Amino acid sequence: DFFFSHFVSHRVDEQTIIDILTKRTYSQRREIAFAYERRAKKDMVSALKGALSGSLETVILGLMKSPSQYDASEIRGSIKGLGTDEETLIEMLCSRSNSELVEIKKVYKELFKKELEKDVAGDTSGNFAKLLVALVKATSAIVDYDKIDQDARALYESGVKIKGTDVPTWISIMTERSVPHLQKVFDRYKSYSPYDMQESIRKEVKGDVQSSFLVLAQCIENKQLFFANRLHDAMKSKGAKEKLLTRIVVSRCEVDLRKVCNEYKAHFGQSLQQTISEHTKGDYQKALLSLCGPEE
Repeated sequence: DFFFSHFVSHRVDEQTIIDILTKRTYSQRREIAFAYERRAKKDMVSALKGALSGSLETVILGLMKSPSQYDASEIRGSIKGLGTDEETLIEMLCSRSNSELVEIKKVYKELFKKELEKDVAGDTSGNFAKLLVALVKATSAIVDYDKIDQDARALYESGVKIKGTDVPTWISIMTERSVPHLQKVFDRYKSYSPYDMQESIRKEVKGDVQSSFLVLAQCIENKQLFFANRLHDAMKSKGAKEKLLTRIVVSRCEVDLRKVCNEYKAHFGQSLQQTISEHTKGDYQKALLSLCGPEE
């Protein structure tokens, strides 16, 4: 009721919208939206669109989607229209777990009446396409302790050890194994290769394929640190890359944002909240800080 009365009065009260929607889970936000529709006889998302604008609107509308709807929409946005936003596409597909990708595919089809795998394949080419399509297939991940040594040796023998790189072998190992398995493989890999996995990727492949393998490797080693680094990239210079900042905070707020905050502080010596305060302003800043929660 409180929310409702604030929302239908002619003056938009951004602070109340921020306080209520950023402090709830997605399922609670859905409940609020249903209650709003019953009372106001109109759709809350449309009302929010009408009431808000700019970066704050992007954050709040993002929060009105489920995590998989949000991810599916961001992926769709990166491949729709002229040219592909490879950076976003790589981040979204290479940092999501198998179970998340299974859900994203289902939602993508519901929302856009298209197959994610086909859209990705149609928008990319070569080994880059093969890698992303293999990820989207979300093959059930194996943990096979007998295979750790075999996989580590295969990664070495198909890359650093030879002239050129047998990319298909890398793709199959990195997309058909579980994260705990690959963590052990990367560890064992160091006993074969003079370079660790990330250094090997930088030496062996280029362009989008390199970027994709690097995101995969970083997420296998420490996913929350990967997101902390992305947030750091978003706020390196004056101001912020708002699209990137919004995407990470909104997409991780119900997954692992607390842990990302911890990694950020440990790695960069300053809290994420402090950094956001220095690089953003106004209601947008308030909404992001509210999603991050208090500093620990």
